[in-house]
Amino acid sequence: MDDITGLREKYLTAIDAAGDEAGLEEVRLAALGKKGEVSALMRGLGAMSPEERQTAGPALNALKDDLAEAIAQARARLADAALDARVAGEWADVTLPPRPTAEGTIHPVSQVMEEITAIFADLGFAVAEGPEVESDWYNFDALNIPPEHPARQEHDTFYMARSGGDNRPPHVLRTHTSPVQIRAMEREGVPIRVIAPGRVYRADYDQTHTPMFHQVEGLAIDRDISMANLKWVLEEFCRAFFEVDGVELKFRASHFPFTEPSAEVDIRCSFAGGQLRIGEGDDWLEILGSGMVHPKVLAAAGVDPEEWQGFAFGMGIDRLAMLKYGIPDLRSFFDSDLRWLRHYGFLPLDVPTLPGGISR
Repeated sequence: MDDITGLREKYLTAIDAAGDEAGLEEVRLAALGKKGEVSALMRGLGAMSPEERQTAGPALNALKDDLAEAIAQARARLADAALDARVAGEWADVTLPPRPTAEGTIHPVSQVMEEITAIFADLGFAVAEGPEVESDWYNFDALNIPPEHPARQEHDTFYMARSGGDNRPPHVLRTHTSPVQIRAMEREGVPIRVIAPGRVYRADYDQTHTPMFHQVEGLAIDRDISMANLKWVLEEFCRAFFEVDGVELKFRASHFPFTEPSAEVDIRCSFAGGQLRIGEGDDWLEILGSGMVHPKVLAAAGVDPEEWQGFAFGMGIDRLAMLKYGIPDLRSFFDSDLRWLRHYGFLPLDVPTLPGGISR
């Protein structure tokens, strides 16, 4: 027991005298390590008689616990002291600006899609969605596009592969978002007012065409809708989107299988000094196609064309972005060039707004 008392005093004194964590570790190994004095006494318990072991065992366990606790407290004390010394020796100017962090930007297509959605939502249009891999019926037949139409040829449309002997009509990558209009009328019935933004695919690639691009289609069906309603909706959209008060549109007779009558829509603009200005000048720029929904399209969607009528329109989201933000090449939208994205991109908090609101 005297040995145990002497060891306790010896090592408690050494623990208090340790000036750093390395010195404290030396004390721990000397006392509690595999070859330490306390460990050696613990191994000697086996050679004692049961009576001696009954007395020495608890005493050694108590010594071991006391030394371990003292070492833990000393280690915490030394760590605090080291941290205080480090803090006292370091200096930081908290008024300096932080290091710049890389920020991502919103792609112009995503931004313009949000702007378009916000404007048409203010006009009472909901957003409808549909699959990008469409059946031949939804993409062509239901839209009154005949089998001999050039759009149905493989040089213009991406057809999905079929296994040998599979004679079902092929699926396609949708060439427009118009199939969403059919699905929306089937699902929700009429009256209906929806827009259908999304990706579309065509086999074309140059400065103004890419194999994948974005469109938004609009559809409004009711009992008394006319071309006058279509004209008002498109004028209000252009006024809000291009942020100009004076908008003049010109409707030119055209032909689309899914509308009758059909019209291409031009907007008055000028190209003075190589800069496009909407709403002024003597030039005209085509921006979209439109018309009254063909009775056969209504019938394909399960709507009685004798009772209901409406208009539809479609425009390219990418081209709208090019016009509004002065982007010269459509292919740049899909190059993943970070320099381009930083230049033309938008901050996440650039929330789309409606300049001046929609007139009623």
